[in-house]
Amino acid sequence: MTSFMIKAHEGLPLPQSWNTVPDCPFCRIIRGETPAFRVYEDDKIIAILDIAPLRSGHTLVIPKIHIPRVSELPPEFAAAVGAGVTRVANAIAQALQNTALNIVCNQEYAQAVPHVHYHIIPAPKAGELSSDIVEKVDHVTGTLSEKEMLKKEFEYRHEMNDDEGQQLAERIRARL
Repeated sequence: MTSFMIKAHEGLPLPQSWNTVPDCPFCRIIRGETPAFRVYEDDKIIAILDIAPLRSGHTLVIPKIHIPRVSELPPEFAAAVGAGVTRVANAIAQALQNTALNIVCNQEYAQAVPHVHYHIIPAPKAGELSSDIVEKVDHVTGTLSEKEMLKKEFEYRHEMNDDEGQQLAERIRARL
């Protein structure tokens, strides 16, 4: 009897509430409790603009299951994230007319939110660095600690305003 009941439930999707964590900012976005500039979404992933981008177009691709480490991501979600990263990266490259992208997934080290997510960050174009950014750059003569490296990265970020986010999300979505 028990094996019959178990068989009847095999392969059924888990309820969304079983896959999320109440305090996780990405889970709140997935549940629609926190606004975000949504670029792409399907049943397994969501892609949103980073609210504090390193550069314009900085996008996050996030599985709709709360898993802190990419090494623990179930295969079906890993496949969906991989396909999503490719699709969204192509749309970003077209929207910004820039094929130079940095794509990274941090696991624990430099991972600000403990929920798997990939960053797609457009590279600066030649001659694009503004003088105010160049003035901020300290020429490092030694090895930085993890805390110092994260602080330097944070200093280069800016918070995106609503108009900028909406327009950019629309430009990227139009290329999907």
